[in-house]
Amino acid sequence: MTTWTLDPAHSSANFSARHMMVTTVRGQFKGGVTGTINFDPANPAAASVEATIQAASIETGLSDRDNHLRSADFLDAANHPVISFKSTKVEPTGDSSAKITGSLTIRGVTREVVVNADFIGVAKSAFDGKDRAGFEGTTTINREDFGLTWNVALEAGGVLVGKEIKITLDVEAMPVEVAAAV
Repeated sequence: MTTWTLDPAHSSANFSARHMMVTTVRGQFKGGVTGTINFDPANPAAASVEATIQAASIETGLSDRDNHLRSADFLDAANHPVISFKSTKVEPTGDSSAKITGSLTIRGVTREVVVNADFIGVAKSAFDGKDRAGFEGTTTINREDFGLTWNVALEAGGVLVGKEIKITLDVEAMPVEVAAAV
């Protein structure tokens, strides 16, 4: 089993949410994704994942919205600076895919989620010749389950911000001994 460390420069957590019931706003946590993956392609069920995201690293392309998302109305990044995930079970679903069940903590509230994950593969870095591994994952959460309940009713019906948040993870990782040398 190899322990891989996430490379924050090449890993991202992206999200999307409905805005005004008619459009989608997308964003990411830029440069704030760190963690480890214990993984052996020959035994994926034994894998485990721990990851953290710096809540204040949220970016949607609009500074007023980003500041609102960092505020107590949403992530409350000043009091809850870290979003975390820790796997509890990995269930292979194909040659390079799995369902990863784990505990997601946002704003101090922990809920079980399932991440549909894909192992993309391993490649040698063009810069140092060391291995890098790629993984992708997706999940959907109800933000209100995590205490993110701020909203505004719309005159025509519906609400300003949808409850459903789609999360996409793109991760590049390197073996721990390589990360220590970089």
